[in-house]
Amino acid sequence: MNDYEKLLNREQRAVVFAGDGPILVIAGAGSGKTRALTFRVARLVEEGADPERILLATFTNKAARDMLSRVQERVPRDCSRLWGGTFHHLANRVLRSWAHRIGYDRSFTILDEEDSRHLVHRSMADLGMTGRKDGPRDRTVRDCISYARNTGEPFSRVVRLRASRRDGLSPEMLESVMARYEARKKEGNAMDFDDLLVNLRELLLSDPEVREHYGEKFLHILVDEYQDTNTVQAEILDLLALKHGNLLVVGDDSQSIYSFRGADHENILRFPRRYPGAKVFKLETNYRSTPEILHMANLCITCADGPFRKELRSIKERGLKPAYVPLRNPFQQALFIAQRIEELAGEGVPLRDMAVLYRAHHLSTELQMEMTKRGIPFELRSGIRFVEQAHVRDVTACLRVFDNPMDEAAWRRILLMQRGIGAATADKIWRSLSGPGNPLETLLGPDFLQNVRKSAAEPLAVVRRLLESFVPGSGSPDPEKAILSILDGGYRAYMKEAFSDPEAREEDLVRLARFAGRFSGVSDFLGELALMGGQGEENDRIAAGAAAERVILGTVHQAKGLEWAVVFVAWCTEGMFPLYRALADPRGIEEERRLFYVAVTRAKDQLYLCHPVTDASRAFRRSPLEPSRFVRELVPAFRGEEDLPFEEWYVEE
Repeated sequence: MNDYEKLLNREQRAVVFAGDGPILVIAGAGSGKTRALTFRVARLVEEGADPERILLATFTNKAARDMLSRVQERVPRDCSRLWGGTFHHLANRVLRSWAHRIGYDRSFTILDEEDSRHLVHRSMADLGMTGRKDGPRDRTVRDCISYARNTGEPFSRVVRLRASRRDGLSPEMLESVMARYEARKKEGNAMDFDDLLVNLRELLLSDPEVREHYGEKFLHILVDEYQDTNTVQAEILDLLALKHGNLLVVGDDSQSIYSFRGADHENILRFPRRYPGAKVFKLETNYRSTPEILHMANLCITCADGPFRKELRSIKERGLKPAYVPLRNPFQQALFIAQRIEELAGEGVPLRDMAVLYRAHHLSTELQMEMTKRGIPFELRSGIRFVEQAHVRDVTACLRVFDNPMDEAAWRRILLMQRGIGAATADKIWRSLSGPGNPLETLLGPDFLQNVRKSAAEPLAVVRRLLESFVPGSGSPDPEKAILSILDGGYRAYMKEAFSDPEAREEDLVRLARFAGRFSGVSDFLGELALMGGQGEENDRIAAGAAAERVILGTVHQAKGLEWAVVFVAWCTEGMFPLYRALADPRGIEEERRLFYVAVTRAKDQLYLCHPVTDASRAFRRSPLEPSRFVRELVPAFRGEEDLPFEEWYVEE
């Protein structure tokens, strides 16, 4: 038998020994919710519950495996038949037995994301929507369909939320593609990931026998991260719990940050109304952070709307106040963070116990450059390394053919960007260019286009305009101006055709141009960039052989559920955190506030809130930059007092 008195705190024991019926557990950050869930399952099994009649729903299969492993360590009975896993895992198990009741064969295929997008593309082709430059992208259409199905939102709102003007998508178009897509899946006896949930809900709603079977089977239902459920998942839980009502959900309304995936923040807020008489428990004892960090976290979240007020309490001794660090520009911000990481490493803090968090991947550009230059190993969790991204390679390829006109790899990259030029055609063009003389001068000469095949003349004219945009009459172009000229000379238009996120990529290139402005010529700039790429690979090899000793760089979304001794939150400015696109929607602002709370509560011992006070980015045209409202909101309650919730650091130039 487990010694619950010794192993759990008072709040956790209350959850573990709560009786049957609907239960809502509001679990603050770092409060041991996994422990409470694990011990509740162990207590149920100890008291005679059949493990096969317990359902544990989580948002990752790894979380389910970890919890079930801990349960098995706590009880002598075999718990291998306990149902544990994601909602999609549960749906797949049920549908494999009952799919014939809703018109599918039990051997249905599950489409992965690539398969699904390909089928959307074919459905669009059936309706004559492909092959147009101004037509919608299959990825955008797929995302809209998925969001609509998971949320039940009207198509008009989904198009407004998920598509941009350049996508050329209308609610009517979305509805017709969705109908064709559904028909194609049914014809092929296939389901995508959304279908698993939607079809399980349909099965439970339409078939009383199935609903009765699983309502009787699952005597105890426990759900982790309930704040991240969408409308369909919440309805599935309601249907499964209809018979006994033994539904325990654990979550934190202050950490609901996945609305872009269709998660409904209202699910956790409405739970007491969905289940009148539900017991509500709070886990507020925090095992992660110092009292100073929690004080700031509590202040952050008091500004948020919501019925479940909580105040996290630390069990740790007092530590350092969080630091608020305004810096001159993005480069000084990167410099400060990199230098502070080196100082902390010198004081004995392992690199793997430090993280830099930001709201969006493109905000990591200067930081990646600075850390690579200094040889600080890092693991990038928010996307591809900056110097390895396609748009950065495209633009630097243009600079490379100026710097070294015999660079075949750069020429091939530029040529293959063009519609109508494949690998074989690119080989022929290169042979023509690489004859006697300078290939760049040959292409830009008056006669070259007259001597190529008609099918290649148009794409080559595009290449010519792109290169002409930055090649000066004499001398070497300024690398900063050259990059901006390439953007204006046709690459911006190319990005709109080639990528689903052209605005973010343009922002990357503007930042690359600002970095290039530090160099006197194209050769120096390209040399530094090449060394950074090679140094990054070398740092990775060193870190791989040293027990993953690397700093984590990632977005706040990817940091959810994780913790580090030291956390830097970068770009704490209006427009970056919160993002500009959230400013017009109160719901968006509140989710951004919850994201900020998540960022703050990742830190165990030291927290740094950093931001540049100026930024020369053309995309936002804001100089100076305002501190984030989430930082400014912390000040009024303490105005006139010395005891601010953070310590202000000012870094000399």
